[in-house]
Amino acid sequence: MGVPLDENSSFMRGAASAPGQIRKALHSESTNLCSESGIDLGAEPRFRDLGDLELEPGLIALQQIEKAIARLLKQKVGVLSLGGDHSITYPILRAYGSNYDKLNLLHLDAHPDLYDEFEGNRYSHACPFSRIMEERLVKRLVQLGIRTLTPHQRAQAERFGIECIEMRMWQHETPLDFDGPLYLSLDLDVFDPAFAPGVSHHEPGGMSTRAVLHLIQTLQAPIIGADIVEFNPGRDPLGITAMLAAKLVKELAACMLTRVGAGH
Repeated sequence: MGVPLDENSSFMRGAASAPGQIRKALHSESTNLCSESGIDLGAEPRFRDLGDLELEPGLIALQQIEKAIARLLKQKVGVLSLGGDHSITYPILRAYGSNYDKLNLLHLDAHPDLYDEFEGNRYSHACPFSRIMEERLVKRLVQLGIRTLTPHQRAQAERFGIECIEMRMWQHETPLDFDGPLYLSLDLDVFDPAFAPGVSHHEPGGMSTRAVLHLIQTLQAPIIGADIVEFNPGRDPLGITAMLAAKLVKELAACMLTRVGAGH
């Protein structure tokens, strides 16, 4: 489901136009709908595109996102959301947190998004994980790929008991074990800009495409929901990042279909 919201972005907008561009890449004649594990999403009746949410301006958009996700969860489905900026993860997790008592959250990003407020906005895309942890929507938050921690955000991570694995400390073999249902939030700037130029905040020194795919494919946990956020098509003239996002849709959807297990 597309969540075309970017009014909580700082520095640059454009992520609201991402869902349509990801779909275009997903259905490009240059590729197919098969995951690397061999699941053909084009022939999979459980994989459905619900289109984009129609969102009103302002804080009401966050309420609309939460209600839409909650309705889908009542139907016992897992939701793969296409942002939009990272502010969408907070209302999505409000819906998920009401349905799962022991929810784990894996956050892949260059930025921890842990500001208490940013530029006067507590719902900025730089703040969602502070809101999530304040409301105790998850029992455990692991952040991976981080390479922009400020002193304030370090203090926030310590305050909330967040497991923050900075990129400078991460090794390819670093194990990530979760003991319950898992939600995965993937900001495309977790990738080095060489792999994902179509983002608003270029942060060198990030992960490779293969490293992230390996991580997703080897997670030993039931993935019950995910989002892909912060794709800015305006900075992706060759469509490289759109194709990467489409690849991630296929791999995440395949994992959700085969590991949904706990809860549904």
